[in-house]
Amino acid sequence: MMRKIFILLFSGIFSLGLLAQEEKPVQMSGLVLSQDSIPRPIPFAHVYVGQGTRGTMTDADGFFSFAALSGDSIRFSCIGFTQEILVVPDTLSKTAYLARVMMKRDTTLLEEVTLYPWPTPDRFKEAFLATNIPTTQNDIAMRNLAIQALQDRAAAMNLDPEEAKDLAIMMQNQSIYNYGRYQGYDNGATAILGALSNPFAWQRLFQSFKKN
Repeated sequence: MMRKIFILLFSGIFSLGLLAQEEKPVQMSGLVLSQDSIPRPIPFAHVYVGQGTRGTMTDADGFFSFAALSGDSIRFSCIGFTQEILVVPDTLSKTAYLARVMMKRDTTLLEEVTLYPWPTPDRFKEAFLATNIPTTQNDIAMRNLAIQALQDRAAAMNLDPEEAKDLAIMMQNQSIYNYGRYQGYDNGATAILGALSNPFAWQRLFQSFKKN
């Protein structure tokens, strides 16, 4: 009877010793680098064991350090890189382990996507045609300057300024009005005002007078 008790006690003590030896933590430290021609540290990469119950993150220089157990599968993950796995050897005789982990870049090409502020092209067309560009004080000033320039040029060419102005408006009124309607203005006035303030349009008009 005493022999059986002695054997059981010896077996229990031996098992506890093995269990304590297996569960002895190992200080895992190392660097996480990119697998490029010139390796670079990967900052803030995730370093965890299994499903993430234990772990840490690399610092700004790609360095990490945390306690692990022999046989643990340590996973390294970071956006833009493929996941790497490092198994802690169960034959370590020391309490510290230094590793250098190289991670490959993971390049994913996405299809081109065009973003619109409107759900459909038809809705965009409606919103575009409904756009109303108001007449500003600057537009009015430019128009007055254009009219004054027309009068000065007409006087130099011995033309009646009012006749020249009426002729210019008559020649361009219809085409400009249609253009303004096509661009979505409420009426053609804004488009006509814009054309009257265009000095290049007046230059072409006077050149046509000289040719005639």
